Amino acid sequence: MFKIEVESSFSSAHYLRDYQGKCESLHGHNWRVRVTVEGKKLKGNGLLLDFGELKQNLKIVLEELDHKNLNEISYFRKNNPTSENIAKFIFGCLKNRLRSQNHRLKKVTVWENETSSATYSV
Repeated sequence: MFKIEVESSFSSAHYLRDYQGKCESLHGHNWRVRVTVEGKKLKGNGLLLDFGELKQNLKIVLEELDHKNLNEISYFRKNNPTSENIAKFIFGCLKNRLRSQNHRLKKVTVWENETSSATYSV
């Protein structure tokens, strides 16, 4: 099995609903995101997926989140903007953009700081 990964980041604000503590107030993070794609076969050019293509698709998805209050985005009006749900949101958006017979999106990990992360995978 081949795997490739890329990382990117975005900045946004959010507040957690149904939570008691500091995070129930509006606050911000500089989020780091890692995306993993896997597949059994390489293309004829020896690539599973071009890093540039994966980075560009991730950039497009993250632009929807960057410098926004996540609670105001439609998805997060229904789903609490936790790190777990942010990872799931990014995964779903990327999965729709990366359709191929050759590879599949494996997981998305989101860090809200240097020591705390959440991962969504299939």
